[in-house]
Amino acid sequence: MTLVEIVILGIVQGLTEFLPVSSSGHLVVANALLEARGSQPVEDLVAVNVVLHLGTLAAVLIYYRREILRLLTDDRRVVPLLIVGTIPAAVLGVWIKKGLPDATMSAILENPLLAGMMFPVTALGLVWATRRQPGATDYQQLNMRQTLVIGALQALALLPGISRSGATIAAGLGVGMRRDAAATFAFLLAIPAIAGAGALEGLDMVKAYQSGVPIGAPPGVLAVGLIVSMLVGLASLTLLIRFVQRGRLALFAWYLVPLGVAVVAWQLLG
Repeated sequence: MTLVEIVILGIVQGLTEFLPVSSSGHLVVANALLEARGSQPVEDLVAVNVVLHLGTLAAVLIYYRREILRLLTDDRRVVPLLIVGTIPAAVLGVWIKKGLPDATMSAILENPLLAGMMFPVTALGLVWATRRQPGATDYQQLNMRQTLVIGALQALALLPGISRSGATIAAGLGVGMRRDAAATFAFLLAIPAIAGAGALEGLDMVKAYQSGVPIGAPPGVLAVGLIVSMLVGLASLTLLIRFVQRGRLALFAWYLVPLGVAVVAWQLLG
């Protein structure tokens, strides 16, 4: 993977990780487009994907630094909730990564056709979330059942084309949260999910690099992608919060539905 290609993917990741349009789905489709234009296939798109996710994780840590500090003092009750909410995605992610053959895992996580089919599903969730009347619950007031519901929706976002931010914000509204609280909890919940996936994949990347196996791109190129995704991610996160507060998430459905149709048509008809 060249420097230009990793910058392109970093921009895609930074824009789509927080905007409710599925970063993993866009990365899969972007990589397929690069290959269709003659670029060499990435040996391990999952490794590149995780590194770019770590860049957007840094963006979350910067944007929500005050809320994260409160987790150590006044909001310590929220820490167990974040652990419980992470369990569904952790269990499903480990099963996909370690319990399935590599070919099956790639067929799920790196499949542009599946991403195209899931984009409209995300769109439906965003339309529902927009029409849902927000409640009055803050994220500090969530109970374990409500947290598991949100965590289960986050687990579905392991599929390319399902937006993690869109699914968790919609789930938060579904259990009666305020719009701003649903967004805050969604991104606090992203911290252990992305960090855990990064740690798991990072160990495999180190082992592969030490044994001379390609990991998708040289470490220096991956580092550039991480920085790009972090900077672009900060900008897109700021934009998304404004859309959530104004109840305008459904606007993204007008993009996701035709995108899904186009990707499916491209994959089926060539």
